[in-house]
Amino acid sequence: MLKRLRINNQIKAVEVQVIDEAGKQLGTMKTFDALKLAREKELDLAEVGPNAQPPIAKIMDYGKYIYRKERQDKKSGPKQKEQERKTVRVGFKTGTHDLEFKAKQVGGFLKEGHIVKIELTLRGREKALAHLGKERLNTFIKFITEEFTVQDNVKRSPFGWTITIKK
Repeated sequence: MLKRLRINNQIKAVEVQVIDEAGKQLGTMKTFDALKLAREKELDLAEVGPNAQPPIAKIMDYGKYIYRKERQDKKSGPKQKEQERKTVRVGFKTGTHDLEFKAKQVGGFLKEGHIVKIELTLRGREKALAHLGKERLNTFIKFITEEFTVQDNVKRSPFGWTITIKK
């Protein structure tokens, strides 16, 4: 977020320490005189150091200053691509071919750098066979050909079992 400076008539101080557009110290002068000097050069007087005694003001092109600051902030913004979490659901009765297909999908997500949450859902009476569900999830994980690391180990969830992996 860009902090706006007080410029021209917004400056409340009676006296200011003035720096010209080239960065040269002009010394302390009345705000009115500094404004007059800035207007002669067709530039703005911006208060860059409001906490100093007297405040520091610089003669500059304020529009150009704001433009450069915004560009700089945009460049120094987040460089890392936001990691998206993908979820792949597998049923307890899902066939082998479908498991292989979904494993290939998971491999694609991992190649793209996404975090993948794999859910094995148990429905109805399948919940009584939870230990078999966990084995089924481990079998599915063996189908994944892409290299990965486990972010969250296999956990019991209200719907069955989950595991979170990433590249």
